Amino acid sequence: MLEERMGDCWSRTKDQFDNLEKHTQWGIEFVEKYTKFVKERSEIETNYAKQIRNLSKKYQPKKNSKEEEESKYTFCRAFLTTLNELNDYAGQHEVISENLTSLIITELARYLQELKTERKSHFHDGRKAQQHIESSWKQLEASKKRFERECKEAERAQQYFEKMDADINVTKADVEKARQQAQMRHQMASDSKSEYAAYLEKFNKEQNEHYYTIIPNIFQKLQDMEEKRIERISVCMKTFADVDRQVLPIVGKCLDGMTNAAESIEPKADSKQVVESFKSGFEPPGDVEFEDYGQAMKRTVSETSLSNTKESKEKPGVKAKSKLWPFIKNKNKGSVPEDFSHLPPEQRRKKLQGKIDELSKDIQKEMDQRDALTKMKDVYIKNPQMGDPASVDPRLTEIGQNIEKLQSEVQKFEGWLAEVEERMPSKSDSHRKSGLYETQNSTTVSNNCAQDRESPDGSYTEEQNSEVQVKAQPIPTPTTTTEFDDEFDDEEVLPTIGTCKALYPFEGHNEGTISVAEGELLYVIEEDKGDGWTRVRRNEDEEGYVPTSYVEVFLETNAKDS
Repeated sequence: MLEERMGDCWSRTKDQFDNLEKHTQWGIEFVEKYTKFVKERSEIETNYAKQIRNLSKKYQPKKNSKEEEESKYTFCRAFLTTLNELNDYAGQHEVISENLTSLIITELARYLQELKTERKSHFHDGRKAQQHIESSWKQLEASKKRFERECKEAERAQQYFEKMDADINVTKADVEKARQQAQMRHQMASDSKSEYAAYLEKFNKEQNEHYYTIIPNIFQKLQDMEEKRIERISVCMKTFADVDRQVLPIVGKCLDGMTNAAESIEPKADSKQVVESFKSGFEPPGDVEFEDYGQAMKRTVSETSLSNTKESKEKPGVKAKSKLWPFIKNKNKGSVPEDFSHLPPEQRRKKLQGKIDELSKDIQKEMDQRDALTKMKDVYIKNPQMGDPASVDPRLTEIGQNIEKLQSEVQKFEGWLAEVEERMPSKSDSHRKSGLYETQNSTTVSNNCAQDRESPDGSYTEEQNSEVQVKAQPIPTPTTTTEFDDEFDDEEVLPTIGTCKALYPFEGHNEGTISVAEGELLYVIEEDKGDGWTRVRRNEDEEGYVPTSYVEVFLETNAKDS
């Protein structure tokens, strides 16, 4: 019965360990499953952020494209702001992914290793304790059986001695031998009894410690381990939500930025931009005068007539066309002139000005590089161990050539811009009053000249009538090649209005310009009027134009004679 009861206890204990093993293993698998769940969520956030970034990048305006030109409209700028905010919005989802990885996935991966090690240690201690109590029980059983066997042997030896002692036929020596054997068996039985008692006491003590101390401690450790695991899952689930909550303020700001961008759209301002962009700069044609064909008299062409019959007679091969500029399309779209002469004046002026601004930025970049290389060369000169000063010279020479080339381009475009501004309709009256267009021909011939500027396909050109030579005012650019000397001879000596210092050397190869050396002091006789050139004088015989960006001007309050 005792053996059955003990076996039943051990079986129940073993079953408990098996159940706990299964449960704790399931707990570990749950942690692994939750880790996998968070990892997949992190991957979703990463992929989502990547797709959002690609979407924002896809619709970003590209450089030197039509989208870049359209950025002047408020709704285009609002859309660009939305794309930028969307890019920042994607960044917050990347932050979510990073935090999920660092705060949950990495931590749980490390904790899983610790949990598996701790679980393995507790069950190892439990199995070891179980094996120890079972071993102690086996020792007790062995000593008990030995004691039982020794007792039976002692009883048989005593019965044999008594039998031999009662038999008269047995010798005294045999009786003595039987008596000694009986005593020895009794002693062995006594020793077995003592051994059994000792083992029993030991087993009872170990069994009590096993069931009341060791096993409860192991179970308590397993319980603590489980509670820590559950608590860790709880913390991770809370962190899972907090990671999202932490980025909500920034996400809200991104959404507010999109809303503000949408609210900043100004339809009226955009429509005004459209008007400014497509404004041709041409004057509308005047009223058509009545021409009486019933009278035999020489008919003259009206100044505001849309057709020129006189010019048609003089030039049979050329057909006059109506000046319907806003509705004429340029058929030669494949080859755009460098001076944008195919555009109406206002559009041409904007294109030229944009080109000048672009070239000016390039010049400034080259100058900044030159200044940086110059400083580097000075450092090399002062500290030869840092580098060879001569190694910088080829690059400085190249930059100087680039600057000269860009400056030449700027002068060319500034010349075209000045021509356009002279011919703008809003300035035509003042130009005629100041003698910009000097002509001795009649009004009819002047109209012919204006019509000849119109190209056969209706686009606006600057060709002059072969019958009329129009004189343009001197323009201080390299493209002016005929009028400077005459203007300087006819004009009276202009008074000085200040002084200037040359910041850079200027060759002045083009007619109308003057060469200067770096650091040279000159007199200013006419300041920059917006064309990028300043008129200066060195002495009574030498004067001309220099780029305004090449000099530092000091204007005087009261002008004095040179």
